[in-house]
Amino acid sequence: MPVSLDRRSLVAGAAGAVGVAALGGLSRALGSPSDLLRPPGGQDETAFVAKCLKCDRCQSVCEPDCIGLARIEQGLVNVRTPYLNFRKGFCTFCNRCIEVCPTGALVPFDPSVERVGVAVVDEGECLAWGDGGCEKCAEACEYGAISLDDMRRPVVNEGLCNGCGKCEHVCPSASLRSYSGSKMRGVNVRAASSTEEVRRG
Repeated sequence: MPVSLDRRSLVAGAAGAVGVAALGGLSRALGSPSDLLRPPGGQDETAFVAKCLKCDRCQSVCEPDCIGLARIEQGLVNVRTPYLNFRKGFCTFCNRCIEVCPTGALVPFDPSVERVGVAVVDEGECLAWGDGGCEKCAEACEYGAISLDDMRRPVVNEGLCNGCGKCEHVCPSASLRSYSGSKMRGVNVRAASSTEEVRRG
């Protein structure tokens, strides 16, 4: 009898583990709403996903070529929806993507008071925080959101950052440290995680 109970417990435990793993995989497959940086005007993730037709018009008119289309590994819900890819370019807030959106998934956006995200310095990847001597992100920032501390290392003023992505675009850490296998750069723009964070200041 004890052996039978042990077997039953083992089977139940295994089934539970499989169920938990399956739920975890489903959660990853569906994707987190805050994972992707949406084009200007698409920061209300719920409204954006509900209205986006995946028509690719926003991508086709983006002259800086910073709008990409999400792939399956970025979540089933997100597949073929547009997101900002600052490895390709950076956002100039020209509003062309908003103008061609046929459904209003992208709403009017004012970069002087709103932001698509905020730059975050990754001290482990940043050349200035490691070997020193790199000031590219601070030089590239047109909004004065990145300054250098006493040791010439970049510091982000979140109140001034609108998430344009120019700092991430010019960051050379990925190419200079390609041997590490990291996909991150020394500075990366993160999506605003709440409606309050979409407003600057």
